[in-house]
Amino acid sequence: MLRFNYEAPLNLLTPSVVRKIGAIHEYKGKQELYLQARPDVLDKLCTSARIRSADASNRIEGISTSPRRLDSLMAQRSEPATRAEQEIAGYRDVLALIHESHDYMPVTPNVILQMHAKLHRYSGHAFAGRWKDSDNAIVERGPNGEERVRFRPTPAVAVPAAMDELCSSYAAAIKNGIMDPLVLVARFVFDFVSIHPFTDGNGRMSRLLTLLLLYQNGYLVGKYVSIEDEINRTRDSYYDALAASSQGWEANANDYVPFVDYLLGVIAAVYADFEARVSGMLSGSRGKAERVERMISKSLGKVTKSEIALACPDISVTTIERVLKDLLDEGKIEKVGAGRATAYIWRGEPLP
Repeated sequence: MLRFNYEAPLNLLTPSVVRKIGAIHEYKGKQELYLQARPDVLDKLCTSARIRSADASNRIEGISTSPRRLDSLMAQRSEPATRAEQEIAGYRDVLALIHESHDYMPVTPNVILQMHAKLHRYSGHAFAGRWKDSDNAIVERGPNGEERVRFRPTPAVAVPAAMDELCSSYAAAIKNGIMDPLVLVARFVFDFVSIHPFTDGNGRMSRLLTLLLLYQNGYLVGKYVSIEDEINRTRDSYYDALAASSQGWEANANDYVPFVDYLLGVIAAVYADFEARVSGMLSGSRGKAERVERMISKSLGKVTKSEIALACPDISVTTIERVLKDLLDEGKIEKVGAGRATAYIWRGEPLP
């Protein structure tokens, strides 16, 4: 049986990992100052982050709906009408539970099963809230359409024991305080994905568990800036890190560093974004223009005006339109589509 010894260092503290841990600790030290700065603005950021989190985490799995329907679902103004909307509504509900009750959700197999049941509450799947009952595999599709098995997760028969071991080992390591919680969170998330304990929803559950564990350890940035959005933006690196760290996992011979380094990088980037947003909100119109420009420059592919408004909830539509005109005049963005399909693509130099 796999052993999850979370108190063993495993040479994880590489220079890159140490730098990122230090940066995140520094951001966390300033976190309370930001949270006290503008409660009204932070409420808007929280609402925006929930919408972007539910949208991004599901998009990673190929699940999406229109911006209008997404807003309506997240505000609970309408019931899910399609399979995709059922999945998004389920994610919304688990996300809300984590935001509101994370201190009362110990990471145990039973809590994870309850989260999974809630994730699939609208779909009516028989597998909701149950460990998988058949073996599965992580399959890669090559450029010519050929498929190959990249990774074989834990067999179904071994999942209950593996999840018990995973949760108890993590809890013991957190209690003993021998290793930095950030590293423990990253290791837990990677091992959860590698066990792949469910028939469906493993990726989304891993991102929900990331938020839950971070909140429980005092890292609250995911409430205000979407961690899932950053993972979606860097999804190629996400999959590369998963692949690199999975080699030899089933024999306890894998290297956790690629995934730990990747996830810490995501957390640090989201904290930097949070600091920039709070600073921008307090710095007037010039700060708002810079935030709109930065949001477009960091977006993958096309971005619409409504998506910009969602990412910058304190900036008026009039201001966004003015900034878009200025960026078009400067040649930094390109306008594509027309009418409701109008979107913008970044064409300027990469921003730091």
